[in-house]
Amino acid sequence: MHNQNDRAEFNSLTGASLDSTGTQNKASSQQDSNRRQFLQSALGVGFAAAALPVCAQTMLRTPATGLSEQRLQIEVDGQAVPVYSVRPEGKQNLPVILVVSEIFGVHEHIADVARRFAQLGYLALAPDLFVRQGDASKYASVAELIKEVIAKVPDAQVMRDLDAVLAWADKHGGDLKRVGITGFCWGGRITWMYAAHNPAIKAGVAWYGRLVGEANALSPQHPVDIAAALKVPVLGLYGAKDTGISLDSIAKMEAALAKGSSHSIFKVYENSGHAFHADYRPSYVEADAKDGWKACVAWLKANGAG
Repeated sequence: MHNQNDRAEFNSLTGASLDSTGTQNKASSQQDSNRRQFLQSALGVGFAAAALPVCAQTMLRTPATGLSEQRLQIEVDGQAVPVYSVRPEGKQNLPVILVVSEIFGVHEHIADVARRFAQLGYLALAPDLFVRQGDASKYASVAELIKEVIAKVPDAQVMRDLDAVLAWADKHGGDLKRVGITGFCWGGRITWMYAAHNPAIKAGVAWYGRLVGEANALSPQHPVDIAAALKVPVLGLYGAKDTGISLDSIAKMEAALAKGSSHSIFKVYENSGHAFHADYRPSYVEADAKDGWKACVAWLKANGAG
């Protein structure tokens, strides 16, 4: 673990190479090109190694019937960012939902969540926000994944990538007057941060994302730091038994939000811990996951993002 933030992420989850001159060599460039092609084809398929084994008996599978799926790449600052896109087939002027993954990246569960939104009439977009740092699907342990990939992802990079995804949506059938964002774990924290970054977002739903942390060069602020100035209404869905996200940190976030005018609120599930929505993991709590999903959809629609 590099710092306090990484340790918190780990606790909540467990219970283009350069040559000597600093420039990218041709072999490395070709490897990166091949890797991007692989990610484009594999995005939303299978599961990250660190997330295995999968609990197949509880895993939900949303049909793609009537949907148009696309695995595309959006150029951001010279980097091709893979995105899983899904929408109702043949539809335009759709509300847009950004789906931000856990640390495991855009694997089958995140693609399934995106399909759930598409079945409700959304243009759902799930970008690979770790592509510059590494392939999140390949690391065998959570600790290694956090150390080698997640801990190296700058917030500013994530904000630019999400901005670019919305710019793409604007030109491809999305209605930017009706945009929401939701995310899980790592993506839950990003949901708070992007809602502060882009006040044009209508609403956000943050699932058990970290709220407090140690400031550093890559993450100079955390949700508690932006709460008072937040304008976008965010619904926080959290578990009281989460060992990595304390009830005290939720109370601190609520106190900070009370100083502002975003009307953001929390719903804390007493019988759940971390990742209670993740139906492919042992942490899944069916009743709370279903209630949280219902609350998520209602929140987005009530606040103009549906």
